[in-house]
Amino acid sequence: MGAEERHITKAASVVGFATLLSRIMGFMRDMVVARSFGAGMMTDAFFVAFRIPNMLRRFLAEGSLVISIVPVFTEYIALKTREEINTLAKITFTFFFIILAGVSILGILFSPLIIRLIAPGFAASPEKLNLAILLNRIMFPYLFFVGLVALSMGILNSYKHFFAPSFAPVFLNISMIVAVVAFSSYFTPPIVALALGVIAGGILQVLFQIPFLKNKGLSFGFDFHFSHPALKKIGMLMLPTAFGATVYQINIFIATFLASLLPVGSISYLYYADRMVEFPLGVFGIALGDVVLPFMSSQVTKKDYEGLMSTLSYALRLMLFITFPCMVGLIVLRVQILSLLFQRGEFSYQDTLMTAQALLCYTLGLWAFAGVRIVVSTFYSLQDTKTPVKIAIFAVVINIIASLILMGPLKHGGLALATSIAASFNLIALVYILRRRFGRIGMKKIVASGLKILVSSAIMGLVVYLVCPKGNWEHSGMVIEKSFWIFGSITIGLVVFFASSFFLKCSELFSLLDIMKGKGR
Repeated sequence: MGAEERHITKAASVVGFATLLSRIMGFMRDMVVARSFGAGMMTDAFFVAFRIPNMLRRFLAEGSLVISIVPVFTEYIALKTREEINTLAKITFTFFFIILAGVSILGILFSPLIIRLIAPGFAASPEKLNLAILLNRIMFPYLFFVGLVALSMGILNSYKHFFAPSFAPVFLNISMIVAVVAFSSYFTPPIVALALGVIAGGILQVLFQIPFLKNKGLSFGFDFHFSHPALKKIGMLMLPTAFGATVYQINIFIATFLASLLPVGSISYLYYADRMVEFPLGVFGIALGDVVLPFMSSQVTKKDYEGLMSTLSYALRLMLFITFPCMVGLIVLRVQILSLLFQRGEFSYQDTLMTAQALLCYTLGLWAFAGVRIVVSTFYSLQDTKTPVKIAIFAVVINIIASLILMGPLKHGGLALATSIAASFNLIALVYILRRRFGRIGMKKIVASGLKILVSSAIMGLVVYLVCPKGNWEHSGMVIEKSFWIFGSITIGLVVFFASSFFLKCSELFSLLDIMKGKGR
């Protein structure tokens, strides 16, 4: 394993570990929300209201802002003085402070119109509509705070510092849990406390970034020299990346829009299923995409295009090594896991089955969701923002058509399946374009590794299916018994997967073992 691959694996491990903590806290948050509010009118209203600023966060902040900042700041770090870097950081902070504040204010003012456009089905229930508007107004300022976090993330990632930005969401989850447990009884309706917890979490995330930025010699202040050439470059990159990098969230957003026309609870089923898929996606898929961007940007700065393709090939193979067993595991244990995590209080076994249907359809596209993030980073390291946008537009159109066709027979499951189909098209098309542009990108090696990993995952899935019992999951509670069978099955499955991978000589397994040996020494 080369030095670059070793650095990428180590950095991805750091981000993955921090993200793992965040996702665990996120599941605890969702368990608290499911127990307190179930899957009904209040949660439908909250998830619609929260998805709007959350999608804009991905759209304006984590998607376009981080991806457009990293190539520019990476170049400045390599070629400019610390004073010039600090000046650019202040100008960038000032510019996006104004943008984010303006969008947040507009969002609060136009919340009634936004909710009616996003969830037209809510018009049939004035109570649900008014609650969604209220919650949206409370939570829209979250976009401002998390946008500043994303700005910090882009700068820190350019320095190849990944821990602070990836750990920050832990504070959001803690704030939301505390809000529900400690303060929901003081509000009418009680779910308002959850919305206030979102705002508190955004503030804490911003404060957490400050010491790490100071450690790099940076400080945020106001500088209104918006004619700076680097800021113009960031702006030129940001406009198209805002769409291209967030096509997955746009497709999820389309699913929410159409789900508002389906029976009550459909939005909540899609939300909980999406949260399950985002666990492995965030822990490694998105984490790996965030990590490879600064490494790829450095290779482009050096005009090392052969190294760039080598990094892409390695990242995709490492992604498959994680996502394939996760896919099989989620498919086999989807009902059992959902029963353990959410089936209590107002969340019934019927809710578990409906959520499992959406989870199955989302899981089929997990490999594509993760792969798109990595391949898109390759284009953006090349400062090619047009190609991902063009492909993303086709992907969104495919998602809309597939959703309209499948939502009739499969209901909310059809919407989830359409999202997976669109993501698969997006990834295949982007890889095809890269292959035409650069020739060899290590596709034979990727396919060979993928087949070995798929065989190992299939063997693991069969063993897990035979080990885990099929009964008693319809009953709420029984946490200890359910945990024993699920975690026992997962442990046995992992042993089988790693043993099969070792027997089949999967190179990605040996790469991870090399890193672990190095840490041991």
